[in-house]
Amino acid sequence: MAKDDIVLSATLMGLGMHLGSWMVRDGDASDYVRADFYQACARAAERGRFHCLFLADTLSSSEEGVERPALGALDPVTALMSMAAVTEHIGLVGTASTTFNQPFDLARRFSTFDHLSNGRAGWNAVATFVPAVADNFGSGVLPDRRDRYERADEFLDVAFKLWDSWDDDALVGNKSEAIFGDPAKVREIGHAGKYYQVRGPLTLPRSPQGRPIVFQAGSSAEGKQLAGKYADVVFTAQSSPADGALFRKDVRASAESHGRAADDVIILPGLLPIMGSTEAEAKARKEALDDALGTEPEMGKLARRVGVAIEDLDLDKPLPLDKLVPDDQFAGSIGFRRSVVGLAERENLTVRELLKRYGGGHNQVVGTPEQVADEMQRWLAEDAADGFNLMIDMLPDGIEMATDQLVPELRRRGLFRNEYSGATFRENLGLAYPDRRNAS
Repeated sequence: MAKDDIVLSATLMGLGMHLGSWMVRDGDASDYVRADFYQACARAAERGRFHCLFLADTLSSSEEGVERPALGALDPVTALMSMAAVTEHIGLVGTASTTFNQPFDLARRFSTFDHLSNGRAGWNAVATFVPAVADNFGSGVLPDRRDRYERADEFLDVAFKLWDSWDDDALVGNKSEAIFGDPAKVREIGHAGKYYQVRGPLTLPRSPQGRPIVFQAGSSAEGKQLAGKYADVVFTAQSSPADGALFRKDVRASAESHGRAADDVIILPGLLPIMGSTEAEAKARKEALDDALGTEPEMGKLARRVGVAIEDLDLDKPLPLDKLVPDDQFAGSIGFRRSVVGLAERENLTVRELLKRYGGGHNQVVGTPEQVADEMQRWLAEDAADGFNLMIDMLPDGIEMATDQLVPELRRRGLFRNEYSGATFRENLGLAYPDRRNAS
């Protein structure tokens, strides 16, 4: 990518990535279910010329309960549509499960969103790893990782076929000859697989981007293969540039193994910036967030992220690595787990120190915009990233700080653009309009 073409995404999780954000921020605790909150975030990010906003999701309240705003409280596409109504350029990415959806319904939903947003839709395809989700869909049992990724592969294959089931020029619209569409250019897909049987075609024409931008976030071997085969953008949790560079190399190689160019896949490590105009202000912001939360909620989250019982964590001792099951026996996110464990091992941190440092599994920087930019530049120099997914600590002022303080610093260094360059999300990412995979 060109020097000034780094990709910037901002993630909205509840009222902020930090679990204490809802207590420290101005505004009501119920803001996270209000359209004006999301619209304010979207306007601020577009003013900063961010490439996209990213909505995480989960289909269970098992982790948050009623202790804090649930990141999966709202349907992502519905929330994103409210943001599309008040913006013109920024990409809008919603998470949806390949484990607990049907490909026809989801392909139609995101194609609809792409049409109605004028080509700004993105789908973060996830193979659900939270066991409690299965209880909300009648099965009671979460499929194992291999089954989830096999299902995800077939799901994405079907979605791509459906998005490509109309030729670009299938909608004719010739009033004088009374020809609305050309039936020869709209085809059934006739998919019959292990998990899905879908006749097709999709009910609406090919969307402005050809198909929505596909995000993927798996860091296991299966996840990297899936990313190389289908993803336009990969969101990853890495705690060091060395790990990030290795991950990026693996995904690019996976893309090439599937007949794609390495540059067809954009790698965005998560970065949690906690900023102030001075280092002292940034540290005070971090301290206020930590003090409001206390240690117990973060202890629970850490225990789930690495796969140990909370009673096995001692604040003043190192992470109990001997209690960890091997990756192939761990049901949660491999990427988050490796990131957290790697940080703990490299810096020999106690659990108390790790809770202050681990950024929910992402690289955390507490400092000025210049210090955050320094860290970003270090990762770019080591080929560990094509851009960053900023995990905004507290909303909406965290996005406003990124727009008003961090973005100008990145521009001063020649790292980030001044204006949107294209009409669609895909064009603004510098990605080519996709050929139809099932073209005859």
